[in-house]
Amino acid sequence: MARESAPNDPAPERCRVRHRPAARLRDHVVSYTGYRMSAAPVVRRINLPSTTVTLCLTWGAPLDLASERERCGTGSGWDSVLLGLQTGPVISRVGGTGHGVQVELTPLGAYALLGLPLRHLTDSMVHPVDVLGRHWGAALTERLAGAPGWRARWAVLDEALSTRLAGSRCWPSPVVTRAWALLRASHGTLPVGRLAEATGRSRRRLEVLFAEQIGLAPKSAARVLRFQRALTKLLEPGATGAGTAAACGYHDQAHLARDFRVLAGTTATGLRTLATHDTRHAHAADQVPGADDTGPLPHPLTSVLAPP
Repeated sequence: MARESAPNDPAPERCRVRHRPAARLRDHVVSYTGYRMSAAPVVRRINLPSTTVTLCLTWGAPLDLASERERCGTGSGWDSVLLGLQTGPVISRVGGTGHGVQVELTPLGAYALLGLPLRHLTDSMVHPVDVLGRHWGAALTERLAGAPGWRARWAVLDEALSTRLAGSRCWPSPVVTRAWALLRASHGTLPVGRLAEATGRSRRRLEVLFAEQIGLAPKSAARVLRFQRALTKLLEPGATGAGTAAACGYHDQAHLARDFRVLAGTTATGLRTLATHDTRHAHAADQVPGADDTGPLPHPLTSVLAPP
């Protein structure tokens, strides 16, 4: 049986474990993250725009997953949540006692798995049962809760996601698959006009296809890709704002600063500070049984602790 945490964990009330999915799923699923909390105080996190669709399932005592973007006024949280691609920051609160898993899906993987146009999830958060159905989500959560440890939970996720994908009738078109690969390879610097030429489709047709199968128009998706690369570059030793802007396809440092304000709600310097602190803490917290042991996960930085 896998041990859930170690006595010397840096924060025993918060255990976080990350893992790669099975090789057969890696075109569709980027990573799994497991959480265990015990009377953990509520913390605020800035969820950053990235090119992954996030599915989070929890069990045990409820976890507070309420977003400050909500305007319902009830103050209630979510026991599980599905977030589409975002074009701005989402501030969430997480704490309490319980377990959870977070599945990061590629947009094309999410399109196949969820079976609906991804534009319906853009800049939104919904309950997974509204998309996946109550039986599938409840059955998966029950299996995860009954698994003896994290390694067993990864196997449950691999099997459940593989089975659902095998029955999908909503596969992305070859045009979008190629266009998305080209845009990702350029880290968002390939102009939309050249993307249209490379795929033999008009700009308007690409916008329609991207809205359905990616969730964002090509220009917006490119903006998020540039932002993620810039954030990664800024975390490198000796990185500067001007050098990062030039390397990541921004017109100048002012252009980078504007994008960080819109996408992250803070300055590039402020986000770099938050991300550096969060990355160091996460690296230490991930050293528990069940974590991936084959090197760093190919995953963008999707959230950081919010300042007090």
